[in-house]
Amino acid sequence: MMRVPYVDLAAQHAPLRAEILGAVGRVLDHGQFILGEEVSRFEQAFSQLIGTRYAVGLNSGTDALILALRALEIQQGDEVITAPNSFLASASCIAMLGCRPVFVDVREDLNLDPERLEPAITGRTKAIIVVHLTGRPADMKPILEIARRHDLRIVEDAAQSIGARYDGQPVGSFGDIGCFSLHPLKTLGACGDAGVITTNDPVLAERVRTLRNVGLIARDNAVAWSGHSRLDTVQAAILLVKMNYWERWTEQRRANAWFYQRRLGDYVRVPVDRPCEYAVYHTFVIQAENRDALQAFLEARGVGTRVHYALPIHRTTVGGTLGYGPGSLPVTERLADRILSLPVYPELTQTQLEHVAASIHEFYHGRRSM
Repeated sequence: MMRVPYVDLAAQHAPLRAEILGAVGRVLDHGQFILGEEVSRFEQAFSQLIGTRYAVGLNSGTDALILALRALEIQQGDEVITAPNSFLASASCIAMLGCRPVFVDVREDLNLDPERLEPAITGRTKAIIVVHLTGRPADMKPILEIARRHDLRIVEDAAQSIGARYDGQPVGSFGDIGCFSLHPLKTLGACGDAGVITTNDPVLAERVRTLRNVGLIARDNAVAWSGHSRLDTVQAAILLVKMNYWERWTEQRRANAWFYQRRLGDYVRVPVDRPCEYAVYHTFVIQAENRDALQAFLEARGVGTRVHYALPIHRTTVGGTLGYGPGSLPVTERLADRILSLPVYPELTQTQLEHVAASIHEFYHGRRSM
């Protein structure tokens, strides 16, 4: 039986093995394991990719979000609006600072619904964390207009959307700070955890640099209580190698998404770029009737899938303490029972893609004949 794993990191790294080991070897040779030259080189390359003046390498996308809020001086008791259907970190970064996550429902594209933003704003609202989910940009024009009217700061959670563009502009360059994850499963992934923030504000960039390094401004003097959130030099070296291939990988992801869009639209709802979008398809999320049965059917035919995310944040145990009852975020809750992520990584073969599509066709044809 043909196997189509949901991810295949070995397939990505096999052709890069010699380059990656060479890059790691050079770090071992010079011994600058903490904030070595590869970190600054990666930061420069990443800022050019996103089109911002500054990029600061960090140890994870989660710490990027936390340090972004700290750099913006979001205080205990403040409210920060975000999406309820993202990875937990989009809200936990708010709660960990003693602030209140406020959820706004999403649209069919899984991103924040701008029409629902203003009713959620109160006198305690200080910022919006805009999540560019699945590699598709959120609708930034109306969101930015609302933020300006209410004097709110914008943090872009672009963990899944490196290189995605809205009206030709890269995500992570619209708000006060952009936050990216470089987790191994991302479209540009380290060989371990890593992250980065982007900004055009020199003050914010310097605050993040200080906060990532235990609050130190000199070897023996700290100006803030903080911890270690630095990007490892080894990971920066690996990322520099991978940046040479990122554009090719992204175009192949988009080609795979286009294949699914053409082949599956009669059976399931597929994501499609709007005219203002350039999506990078970190995940290819369909909406399917009988989702659980379809997932089991695909698994039996060797096709790996995932649900991102089976429980919206407000329905998790910890999120339940925020007071959002059943039906309070109806679009998010409806979609949670329909969404299914298909394999879309660039190393998929045409035969594997055909197998995924044929299996989905078979599932729905079989149910129609019952």
